[in-house]
Amino acid sequence: MALTTRIGAIASAILVTAVLAGSSPALAQAPSQKQLDLAAARANRKAIVGENMKLNSSEAAAFWPIFDQYEAAMDKVDDRHVAEIKDFARNYDHLTESSAKAKLDEVIAVQQARLDVQKEYIPKFRAAISQVKTTRFFQIDNKLHALVQCQIAELVPLAHSGSEAPPAQ
Repeated sequence: MALTTRIGAIASAILVTAVLAGSSPALAQAPSQKQLDLAAARANRKAIVGENMKLNSSEAAAFWPIFDQYEAAMDKVDDRHVAEIKDFARNYDHLTESSAKAKLDEVIAVQQARLDVQKEYIPKFRAAISQVKTTRFFQIDNKLHALVQCQIAELVPLAHSGSEAPPAQ
């Protein structure tokens, strides 16, 4: 099945209700109370990558161990991102100037951490598989990440201070 066909499957698998559990009413009112199931999403992600990489047996033997290491490193970044969103949800109605600054700084730090992991692993993938397949993998990885970010953007309201009305979403 093509990546574009399977994107809907992962989009529905990686949604953000674990983030919403016990969070502010603004986040909890997300469409259909979407649920985050990271284990299922990560398994689905591996299946999507496998279906779209078109690896022969020798490429697969070289690729999958690196992929597993890469995913473990990215899982740490994703966990940090989820923690950041949960913190925003907990403090949504009480956002101060300093907490808003800290939130934005953490968002940028998480984005940088993701880039750092990619930069660390690009040479490892290049050494294991062709340049074309390395590029394909990072295209798949970036598309899946963009999908998740779109889902998060739909669920997380815009920041506001406790003394002002929330902005229209």
